[in-house]
Formats: sequence, structure tokens, C-alpha cells
Amino acid sequence: MIVRPHQHWFTRLFVWHGSVLEKIYSRLLLNLVLSICVIFFLPWYEALGIKLTMAPFSILGVAIAIFLGFRNSACYARFNEARLLWGQLAITSRSLLREVKSLPAATDDDINYFVNLQVAFCNCLRLTLRKKPIDAVLKPWLHEDELAWVMQSHAPCNRILLLMGNWLAKQRAEGVVSDVLWRSLDNHLNEYSAIAGGCERIASTPLPFAYTLILHRTVYLFCIMLPFALVTDLHYMTPFLSVFISYTFISLDCLAEELEDPFGTEDNDLALDAICNTIERDLRDMNGESELPAKLLPNAYYRLS
Repeated sequence: MIVRPHQHWFTRLFVWHGSVLEKIYSRLLLNLVLSICVIFFLPWYEALGIKLTMAPFSILGVAIAIFLGFRNSACYARFNEARLLWGQLAITSRSLLREVKSLPAATDDDINYFVNLQVAFCNCLRLTLRKKPIDAVLKPWLHEDELAWVMQSHAPCNRILLLMGNWLAKQRAEGVVSDVLWRSLDNHLNEYSAIAGGCERIASTPLPFAYTLILHRTVYLFCIMLPFALVTDLHYMTPFLSVFISYTFISLDCLAEELEDPFGTEDNDLALDAICNTIERDLRDMNGESELPAKLLPNAYYRLS
């Protein structure tokens, strides 16, 4: 995720890092080259008696803009839901630890163990959504036998939830947790499960491919044919206007692709590393630990992973 300080409007016009220009500049260069070629071949083009006007492009451009807007809205809805789910994960983690800390008979070792399970769950969910290996990352927070048991499952987050449930069941059996408080704690675990399920639903069900494909094809065909419609009236101004219009449509198409998968590692995806870091810092601070993990900050390009 790009986290930039407030900038003057003129300075923001020339921002490179965090914009989709890094991905699409080569496509815009191709459009520029095509526009220049169309200018040089204009006499031959007119000799064929073929003439494209702006009328159909105006109608098609409006239609493409509407459908791109719908697609971007759908993709942003996925991004926003993912953002809300991870925000709820932070809230649930704090609430759960607060109630665990209120147990009068719970020992410091028991609470430290439970904090490690919470941190392991958050990081396990992050790595699972990003399809990255998790064993090395979870090693500091889980016992060796627990880690081996968790890694045997195709859904390791569920097994960490089972470890939390087993810990609560043990406290209940020993009389540390009353039935009323146990129900409240168990509800928080159910919230963990619902959050993980919501994230997995977003990650495993992309927008219909056919819908994305038809927009993708239409945008690029529009941008390829546009110089032929502009050149008759604009001549040497054709490359400038063609590249500007192409930038608008192609950048919206590219941005929608990024937002469709909010759990990735691209510039406009959620900063899951930073969220997990914040959750761990909050939990360990609530637990009274003096040595907290270093806070993750944006890099020199204002990128927060």
C-alpha cells in the first residue's frame, strides 16, 4: 500500500511511485508509436477511401467508461470488505486478550502462550492469503509439535483456532473460566473463524473472467483504433490526445486488476505485514511486555507492505 504525505496538487501531477504508470508506460509508448505511424501513412490511408469518424468512438468511449466504472466499483468493494475484515481482526484480537487478561487464575505463562497463538493466527492468515510458505514464519510462536500438526493441514488457520479452543477448554476444565465468560471468549474465536472465512471467500472467488476479458479486449481495441479516427482532424496532435485517452482507459483497467485481489503485494494492495505488526505490538503492549517489535514504516518510495 502507498502511504504518502499530503502533497501540493502540482507536485502530485508528477508522482511516479504508486501510480499505475509503472505498469502501463510500455503500452502507452506503443500507442504513441502507432499514432506517429498513422500520421506518416495518412496520405496512403486517405487514398484507400477509408475514413473513421469520432462519432462511433464517442458512443463507445462512454459505454466503456460506464462499464469500467462498474468494474472498478465491484473491485473496490472487494478491497473495502477486505480492509474491514482485517480491521475487525485487530479489534477482536484486543477484545479477546482483554478478557483473557481478566482471568484471575490465569498464569503469566498461560497468557503469553495465548498471545503467541493470536499472533500466529494473524500471520498465518496473511501468508495463506498471499500463498506464501508459513512454517518458518510461525516457528517463533508455536511449539515444535504444534507447528508440525498445523502444517499437516490444508487450512492451517483452522488448526491454530483449535489450539486456542483447546487452551480455553483446559482453562474451563480447571475452573479458571466460568461458563458465562467461556461463552464470550468462544464467541471471539467464532469471530476469528468468520474473518478468516470472509478473507478466503474474497481470495478464492474473483470477478467472472468473461466480464473482465470483454472489458480488457474492448479497451485495447478502442485504444488501437483511436489514432485512425483522430488523425484526419488532428494531424500532429493525434499522438498527444490518443495517449491521454489511452492512459485514462488502460490505467482504470489496470487499477481494477490490482484491487480485485486486495491481499497481494502490489502497490495498491492492503498492507497486511503492517497490520499484523500493529496487532502484535498492541497485544504485547496489553500484555505488559517492554520489548515490542519494531513498527513497520513506509520505505523510501512510500510503500508499506
